[in-house]
Amino acid sequence: MNYEWKWDAVSDSFPLLLDGFWTTLLATVLGSLVAAVLGLLVAMASRGPAWVRLPVKAVTEFIRSTPLLVQLVGVYTFFGSVDPLTLGILVLGVHYATYMGEAYRAGIDAVPKGQWEAARALSLSPGRTWGAVVLPQAVRNVLPALGNYAIAMFKETPYLAVITVGDMVLHAREYGSEHFAYAEVFTLAGLIFLVASYPTSLLMRKLEKRLGH
Repeated sequence: MNYEWKWDAVSDSFPLLLDGFWTTLLATVLGSLVAAVLGLLVAMASRGPAWVRLPVKAVTEFIRSTPLLVQLVGVYTFFGSVDPLTLGILVLGVHYATYMGEAYRAGIDAVPKGQWEAARALSLSPGRTWGAVVLPQAVRNVLPALGNYAIAMFKETPYLAVITVGDMVLHAREYGSEHFAYAEVFTLAGLIFLVASYPTSLLMRKLEKRLGH
C-alpha cells in the first residue's frame, strides 16, 4: 500500500508545532537554570562533611538510576494539582542537576591545589575562596559539558507530553490523530528539533576546543 504524503498537513501544522516549540524551549531554558544552580550545590555538598555528603550522594544516585519518564509520571501523580509545565521544569532541572553536579565536581577537582593554598595564605574566607578563586576557574572548564547537558535536556522534553504539557510533541500527536497525518507532523517536529539542536551542538564543540587550548 502506497502512502500519499500530505503536504498540506505540513503547512497547516507548522504554526501549531511552532507554538509548542516555544513551550519546549521555555522548559529547556528554565530547566537548565534549575539544573545549573542545583548541580553546583550538589558538587559543593560532595566536598562537605559526611552528614551532608552521604545523604546528597544517596539522593543523587537514586535520581540518576531511575528513568526521567518514571520521575515525571510519579511527581505528576502526587502533585497533579500543580501546573504541569512547572512540574516538568522542576523534574527536568532536578534530574539533570545530578549530571551537572558531576561536571562541576570534576571542574572543582581540576583547580590546582596551589590555588587553594594561595587562598589560605591570603587568609581568604571560605566564601571568598569559592567565589573569587575556585568557582570562576571550575565553571569556565565545565561550560561545554553544561551546554551539552542542556542540549540533551532539550531532546528529552518530549517526555513532558505524558504529563499533558502542551509542547511540540503533544501538539504533533493531537494534530496527527485528528487529521490522520502522523508521518508528516512528526517528521516536521523532528526537523524542528534538528534545526534547533544541531547548530547549538556545533557551538558547544567549538567552545570546548577553544577552552581546551
